[in-house]
Amino acid sequence: MNIHFIAIGGAAMHNLALALRHKGYKITGSDDVIYEPSKSRLAKKGLLPEKFGWFPEKITTDLDAVILGMHAKPDNTELQKAQELGLRIYSYPEFLYEQSKNKTRVVIGGSHGKTTITSMILHVLDYHGIEVDYMVGAQLDGFDRMVHLTEDNDFMVLEGDEYLSSPIDRRPKFHLYQANIALLSGIAWDHINVFPTYENYVEQFQIFVDGIVKGGSITYNKEDTEVKRVVQASQNTIRKFPYGTPAYSIENGITFLETEDGPMPLEIFGKHNLNNLMGAKWICQQMGVDEVDFYEAITTFKGASKRLEKLAEGQTSAVFKDFAHSPSKVAATTQAVAAQYPDRKLVACLELHTYSSLNVDFLKEYSGALDAADQAVVYYAPEAVKIKRLEEVTVAQITTAFKRKDMKVFTDSNSFQEWLYSQHFKNVNLLLMSSGNYGGLDFEKVKKGFG
Repeated sequence: MNIHFIAIGGAAMHNLALALRHKGYKITGSDDVIYEPSKSRLAKKGLLPEKFGWFPEKITTDLDAVILGMHAKPDNTELQKAQELGLRIYSYPEFLYEQSKNKTRVVIGGSHGKTTITSMILHVLDYHGIEVDYMVGAQLDGFDRMVHLTEDNDFMVLEGDEYLSSPIDRRPKFHLYQANIALLSGIAWDHINVFPTYENYVEQFQIFVDGIVKGGSITYNKEDTEVKRVVQASQNTIRKFPYGTPAYSIENGITFLETEDGPMPLEIFGKHNLNNLMGAKWICQQMGVDEVDFYEAITTFKGASKRLEKLAEGQTSAVFKDFAHSPSKVAATTQAVAAQYPDRKLVACLELHTYSSLNVDFLKEYSGALDAADQAVVYYAPEAVKIKRLEEVTVAQITTAFKRKDMKVFTDSNSFQEWLYSQHFKNVNLLLMSSGNYGGLDFEKVKKGFG
């Protein structure tokens, strides 16, 4: 097939382009800007556009399909040309469904935990030499790409994102996959720029559960009240498998999972990750991996990229980096690090970077999110608020929202970085949470303080 990507440089899009090139398809693409590591990875395979920008002349009737990324705008000139020519235009999830419609589709959904659970499943399957097609939202150790597609594999494992499919398709991605085997990890309001009310957001998960193929299954976190309500209310003729957090213990900074064969040490930690692990176990069992084999493999799982990643460690301190930005993720990650090292103080730094987190009306959702930290720090850039065309956010509003009068709030990246570099971490752990980079924080410099 001859396929053109509009906005080829995105994390998901460039991985799909690489996967299709690996499969033998002819791939071209355009974008107005491409950052690393996408740029180097595309260049290595000869897929990096010669010039940045949009070029309608690239769109011809020789194309079998056009794949449209979220970075493009509805009035994109290449998109308009494709529409004029009547070409088949796919969103990213639509095309993944086309590639997997004759396979058993395993879809992992939820406001939080879906990347980690998908990564756990793929790690276990890879450990035991079970080949599957997949799409996951993070780069995994031992995997060349975040997307892998074949003609022969029986299963397709998909991370089910609830965000929009494309600029011209406002449906959440996970609605398009038509899961045979599904998992729902949790529901916590997010993406308020798209789902302005909590009820509207929850409705997307109801549609997801109701859309599971008849005779399929939903594995769900019974400890999440909203998830439990949505699943139990569904009239879809599917099997329903609840899971919860298993028994575990922590000794000298190591988490042990309680099993029938005794305590089993894990590389990962945190109650939320133990909960994720049990969801992954149920899915793997439905894919033919028994419990003993699952446990053998999961002991070597070190975590998904950017998810509670240990950057450096000293004798009495460590620094962790996490992608957490939504209130539920921030709370779970902060609690996990505090519980894992009860004898150390915890300094938790959060960057408010997303549209939701910088919205005055949404800020109240962060109430108590940093309570587990001994010292809570928030950084945000007023310029980012202006760029997103949001109402001005004040330091007082942030302190009030988090309900931490002792919280440090920085609005200047240089001031935040100077403060951070000047800290002496002895019997103290540092947790850095953001989907951004704190205005250009030098993580290598931070790591030197923990060597």
